[in-house]
Amino acid sequence: MRAGVLARAGGRQNGTMQRVLSGIQPTADSFHLGNYLGALRNWVTLQDTSEAFYAVVDLHAITVPTDPEVLLERTRTSFAQLLALGVDPAKSTIFVQSQVPAHAELAWLMQCITGFGEASRMTQFKDKSAKSGASNASVGLFTYPILQAADILAYSADVVPVGEDQRQHLELTRDLAQRFNARFGETFVVPEPLILKGAARVADLQTPTAKMSKSAPPGCLELLETQQALTKKIKRAVTDSVGVVAYDPQEQPGVANLLEILAALTNSSIPEVTGQFAGSGYGALKGAVADAVVSFAVPVATATREYLADPATLDDIMNAGAAKAQAVAGAKVADAYAAMGLRR
Repeated sequence: MRAGVLARAGGRQNGTMQRVLSGIQPTADSFHLGNYLGALRNWVTLQDTSEAFYAVVDLHAITVPTDPEVLLERTRTSFAQLLALGVDPAKSTIFVQSQVPAHAELAWLMQCITGFGEASRMTQFKDKSAKSGASNASVGLFTYPILQAADILAYSADVVPVGEDQRQHLELTRDLAQRFNARFGETFVVPEPLILKGAARVADLQTPTAKMSKSAPPGCLELLETQQALTKKIKRAVTDSVGVVAYDPQEQPGVANLLEILAALTNSSIPEVTGQFAGSGYGALKGAVADAVVSFAVPVATATREYLADPATLDDIMNAGAAKAQAVAGAKVADAYAAMGLRR
């Protein structure tokens, strides 16, 4: 850890641990297997070795038109799923972003030191706005990488788990932290990327050259689906005409994807799971994948429903997490206000 980090951070619960911040949007009725194997599984692991802050980032969800009632329900379901997956409020600070005013406050300060040109270069805005046209995109969609920067900087996060699609946004965060510190004095920790070992890129079951996404339901394994629905999707997964179970992502992407899912869920290596199906057809592989997915997902769905069935307890956990988060983030925003000559 860099010298001076602990002095600037403030509110550290354990000064010997690195602090990590990550968030997930409540933009679907259920997380899918790609969310878990690509990120959320590592959230559970990191909370044992880091001081972890995990958010359901609902402010990011409103950058596109959203039904308020649907958003509220999805936020609660997302929060309950995180608990069901093993994110522990006793180990991590888990909260809903909109319950912590410091995020929006700090985002405005960050916007005021961000150049229009550098915001325009964010490639995800170009990709997302292309669907409806840039003229129809909201200003919030344009500036959401700056809100994301505020999410990170408010907690003095030392590291941020990132995939390739978020690397550019973390670089913006680092630039803004360094710029603020240079102009107004040392205030923010400059975060480092955390490349997670073992993070899996789960492909779509119907289009195995594309990443699994909620936007393509037939090829997406949602964690809250029924056992029957999950099994049906896996049995219908696209493979190929080769007929031999082999790990070849280029020539047999569908089979490779199934092997990767099975290896990840059974904590096995690719060669180990591939060897199990020597001389077998695709049916045996699909059956084993279905069993592994169902064994994992059904208990998660059951636990999620139990949390949702006790709204008072769920609210208590959400409110407690928000209070812990605001205590840390609010102190950092107060530092930033003072540094910029603002009254609070």
